Amino acid sequence: MFYLAQIIKYGISGKLGLKLLASQEAEHTWVLVSDRSAILDVETTIGDRCPFTLAEGLLVLAELSPDCCQVYSLHNATDWVMELVQTYLTSGITPLFLQQEMERAEKWRQTLTLQTQELSRRALEVEARREQIQALETNVRREQEEDETG
Repeated sequence: MFYLAQIIKYGISGKLGLKLLASQEAEHTWVLVSDRSAILDVETTIGDRCPFTLAEGLLVLAELSPDCCQVYSLHNATDWVMELVQTYLTSGITPLFLQQEMERAEKWRQTLTLQTQELSRRALEVEARREQIQALETNVRREQEEDETG
């Protein structure tokens, strides 16, 4: 599982640790970690296998074991954060904008639902009138036949 984490120093010895900030639920869905006080010892779990220099305050993407006890890999999050900024923040896509778009889409959906219901009602009315006209035509033909025979 992937986490956005921050490298921090902790303890008397100033060991480096991971403070988990958010976890990935789906490809483009992240949730904030509820217990942000938990710190993972990054030096013991990944040690020399880290491909870059760890420094306090650095944001990283961490791949952790399901129980969050083992760090499988760390990646510098700078490029990832910059991609988010480029994709969402430079084009004006803000949480408020997304909320407004969701509300607009919901209103549109409701309007379409009402229009569909209105069209269905009108179709039923047209069908009922067609049946009335057919019944009247049948009555007129029958009366004409009675007049011709009588």
